[in-house]
Amino acid sequence: MADYHFVYKDVEGASTQWDDIQRKLGNLPPKPPAFKPPPFEPAPDPDSAPKDKSWVDAKTEDELDELEDDLDDDRFLEEYRKKRLAEMKEAAKVSKYGLVMQISGSDFVREVSQAPQDVWVVVFLYKEGSPECGLLLRCLDELAIKYPATKFVKIISTECIPNYPDRNLPTLLVYHNGAVKANYVGLHSFGRRCTPEGVALVLCKSDPVLNDGQSRSEQAVLEGIQRQFIEKVVTEHEDDDEGGSSSD
Repeated sequence: MADYHFVYKDVEGASTQWDDIQRKLGNLPPKPPAFKPPPFEPAPDPDSAPKDKSWVDAKTEDELDELEDDLDDDRFLEEYRKKRLAEMKEAAKVSKYGLVMQISGSDFVREVSQAPQDVWVVVFLYKEGSPECGLLLRCLDELAIKYPATKFVKIISTECIPNYPDRNLPTLLVYHNGAVKANYVGLHSFGRRCTPEGVALVLCKSDPVLNDGQSRSEQAVLEGIQRQFIEKVVTEHEDDDEGGSSSD
């Protein structure tokens, strides 16, 4: 006949008087605390969150149109919605370029000197096959996409300025309302490492050259450029530290 053994288990967390005595004598480990489920918290409801200016700023133009009836009971937010919507529609009217356009000498007056009023124009003088020019052009390509309300053009140096010396390349000329506002000769003008962030910072050092067509103020664009530059420097520094430690 089989010998059966039974093991009886009490409710989890329960304890007998004998167990309590053994714990006092140190023969058993302390009793674990009774399980308590975390307090219930309902999922946040976006519609019930307080609405302020930042809530309006996060909306797209279409979403702001749809909110017209929802903010009737809040005069301040309704007025701010109208103001923000007007700003966005005005920004949409800004000329959009988004690339570094190739021009010739015969195009210069039309594309640069006669560019729309208040549009900043960055003119890139270059020579085919130059590594330095190629490096700066890659930076400008990225900036042209990021700041489409600033006009970027490129032209072979001797087509723009006859007999322009190659030793001065690459060169950037900055125009505004038909006048030259700045010029940067040579790759060294943009720091030890020529990066889009570094070029952007140099271009905006004295004037708000770069325009993304969306920010409501020149100061907001400049602060964004400075923040991106600092983040780039920090990232490169961390990469250098990691490279140095791995070679030890």
